Amino acid sequence: MPPSNVFKDNVEISPEAEALRTEADAPARNQAAGSGAVVAIDDDCLREQCAARLCPECPERAEADEQRLRALAEMDNFKKRLQREKDEQVRYAAEVVLADLLPTLDNLDLALQYGRGNAACKDMLIGVEMTQKLLLDALKRHGLEPVGEAGEPFSPEIHEAIGAEVRSDLPENTVCALMQRGYRLKDRLLRPAKVTVSRPE
Repeated sequence: MPPSNVFKDNVEISPEAEALRTEADAPARNQAAGSGAVVAIDDDCLREQCAARLCPECPERAEADEQRLRALAEMDNFKKRLQREKDEQVRYAAEVVLADLLPTLDNLDLALQYGRGNAACKDMLIGVEMTQKLLLDALKRHGLEPVGEAGEPFSPEIHEAIGAEVRSDLPENTVCALMQRGYRLKDRLLRPAKVTVSRPE
C-alpha cells in the first residue's frame, strides 16, 4: 500500500493536505471501525477540500490570478491596436497612388492658367477644364480634396509660405497668391499649398 502522503500518481502532497485527508477520513474510519474495512478518500475530493480551505488565502493563487488578468488585458489591447492599424491602412490605402497623381493635377492647373491668356486656346481650354473636373470629381470620391485659395487667412496647417508681399488692400497674414495648390486626403494633408502671404509695410 503506498505511503499516506503520496497520491496514486506518485505526486507528493503537503502536510496541510495530508491533515485534510486525515480529517476527512476520520468519520469514515469511525463508521467502518467495527467491520474492519479500510476507507480512503478520493483524490479529487481531497483536491476540492484543499482548494476550498487553503487556496483563497494562497499568495501563489493571487499572483497567478493577477498574471492572468494582466495577460488578458494585454491581449485585449493588442487586438484593439491591430484593429486600429487595419482601419488606418484601409482608410489611407490609396494615399500613394493619389500622391503620384498630384503632378498631373498641377499640369492641368498650369495649362488652364497660361491658356486663359490666349484666345486661340479657348476651345482647348474647355476640354482641359472638363478633364480636370472629371479627374477631381473621381479623386474626391476617394477622399482627395484641394486646399488653398487666394484671399483666405494663412494657416501653417495647410499652407507653406514661399514669399511675402506688402499689400495694403489685404489684412496681414492673408494668402496673396496661390503658387501651387495643396491637397488633403480625408483628414491627412498630402501636400501643403504653396502661397505668398501679405505683410504690413
